[in-house]
Amino acid sequence: MSNYSIKDLEQLSGIKAHTLRIWEQRYDILKPDRTDTNIRTYDDKDLKLVLNISLLKDHGYKISEISKMSSDEMSKEVMIISDKQLNYPDQIHALTIAMLDLDEERFEKIVSTNTLQFGFENMMTNIIYPFLSRIGTLWITGSIGPAQEHFISNLIRQKLIVAIDGQLPSLRQGAKKYLLYLPEGEMHEISLLFANYIIRSRQNKVIYLGQSLPFNELAFAYGVHKPDVIFTVITSVPSQNEIQKYVYKLGKEFPDSRILLTGYQIVGQDIDCPDNVEIITQIKHLMEIASA
Repeated sequence: MSNYSIKDLEQLSGIKAHTLRIWEQRYDILKPDRTDTNIRTYDDKDLKLVLNISLLKDHGYKISEISKMSSDEMSKEVMIISDKQLNYPDQIHALTIAMLDLDEERFEKIVSTNTLQFGFENMMTNIIYPFLSRIGTLWITGSIGPAQEHFISNLIRQKLIVAIDGQLPSLRQGAKKYLLYLPEGEMHEISLLFANYIIRSRQNKVIYLGQSLPFNELAFAYGVHKPDVIFTVITSVPSQNEIQKYVYKLGKEFPDSRILLTGYQIVGQDIDCPDNVEIITQIKHLMEIASA
């Protein structure tokens, strides 16, 4: 079971720490434990409770009404709201709860409803991508464990693979050839899969090499296919003290390709890029390139 500070709850729910303290004092709606120095600490149950309260409040329920609900009544009301048209932050809250509870049925319902309403690409861009950022925050703070992270990541991965398989294989006039891969040791594949979807949906050719590709194998595929564009996502590997050398190596070894880089180790870092290397800071930038 995870422990959260009141600041953690504020960051994850969007509800101010001051408001959480008032709810505790006035409505007895939260019952945090206290450390020896009288600092409040919260558990998984408290986090889910606050996320549910936030969702209900945003849809017109008064805190005085919510405080009188049992856990079952509150969950029932949240499920009713989830069946209606929700805004993006509401959906991200709902996905967070589904992840914490390892609730596949709820995940399926949220994703299916939003895909029908907004389309798959908009659902990914406006809901799944911000949700993945939240997962990163939860992971860093120790708020979720490997089981929860693997559970939700694999469900998202499955959705992406189905969406990619459902695309027509036709190429447009002037289509480019893209080679997609992750560096050796890099296993975070969701962003690469979504890039695959985006590029294919704009009727370009994709050579998808997937996770953890040794550099010599990348060079081999480059020699076979002579891609117009090489795209990769660098989240954790290579490390910060190796990343600049790796970027220089990409630019030098593949001079005839446009090389697109993104990921935590790249975006916002002080990376010097060779002329044929470009950093993608937003998914919309990749969409524009693939459409050009």
